[in-house]
Amino acid sequence: MEAPASAAKPRIEVAGFVDFYYTYNFNRPADHANWFAGVGSTAKRDDEFAINLAQIDFVMAPSPVGFHLAAGYGNALDVVHGAEVSGVATSPDTWRNLVQASIQYQTGVGRGLSIEAGVFPSHIGFEALQSKDNWNYTRSWLGEFSPYYQTGVKVAYPIGEHWSTQVHILNGWQMIADNNRGKTLGWQFAYAADKVSLSFNGLVGPELPDDDHDLRALVDTVAVWRATPDWSFALSFDLGGQEQPSGDDAHWQGVGVYARLAPPGVRTAMALRAEYYDDEDGVISGTPQILRELTATFEVRPVDHLILKVEGRYDRSSAKVFAGDTLDMAGDALRDHRDQALFVVGAVATF
Repeated sequence: MEAPASAAKPRIEVAGFVDFYYTYNFNRPADHANWFAGVGSTAKRDDEFAINLAQIDFVMAPSPVGFHLAAGYGNALDVVHGAEVSGVATSPDTWRNLVQASIQYQTGVGRGLSIEAGVFPSHIGFEALQSKDNWNYTRSWLGEFSPYYQTGVKVAYPIGEHWSTQVHILNGWQMIADNNRGKTLGWQFAYAADKVSLSFNGLVGPELPDDDHDLRALVDTVAVWRATPDWSFALSFDLGGQEQPSGDDAHWQGVGVYARLAPPGVRTAMALRAEYYDDEDGVISGTPQILRELTATFEVRPVDHLILKVEGRYDRSSAKVFAGDTLDMAGDALRDHRDQALFVVGAVATF
């Protein structure tokens, strides 16, 4: 009698990249820090060579069970984990090197109901944490002021040939450990076709420390139009609000427009981004302000597995939030500039 064939062993894929950069800030900030506290998940350091993000991924595709584990090192993770809760078994240092750790289950129900649980990328926004996956090297204010990752459970289901939906139950807004006893609800309705893709995303939940009642809500819309084989355009729009214990609600909104020229079969591309971000209540950025930025990026891939980007970026705020080359009485960089101009060179090697 012939022995039954053994089940195929699950295959684990290993991939990764190293993202290295140099940035020159024409303000010459005294603390070598571009942007301001809490933001700058790309090109954070001025006038030095630095590692933005070195990442390694271990992936087993769900069949029906899989996982995705990603660890990293660099300035990007210092920034995005900086607001993590400090307490028993949790702190920014505890999670500093974690990018993703999630289990996945393809249930086989209906058209393909899937479940993911753990720490995984956020469904909000047009841009990813990894610069290699974006049209520009630096990220927009829309990206910096919305979650890059989230912790909880995601249920996804395709509802047609082009439409899909997701529901998320999360610890909170870019939080691995929770800062209160409430939970955050997330959702997505997405449409994908050859020339057009749309996603309607949202989050709502209590996000203030030790406050289970005052809610934060964000509605995020992303549209991508592949107009020709050479040209692609995108639009991203956010509208948010935060209830306050005092009873005065705060609001913010922002819009970004993107254009990319990338002819097929050519190893070069160009991208432009323009953005307007209104945080006049200061609830998201920490300072009441309106931010505007314009970014131009030239990309070349001279050989396989190497991505080079050269970028110029100009930011202007209605408030003095950018550092210059002077120190205050406490020895900290004095934030006495309303604008900054950056020149960035980024190199990403992938495997």
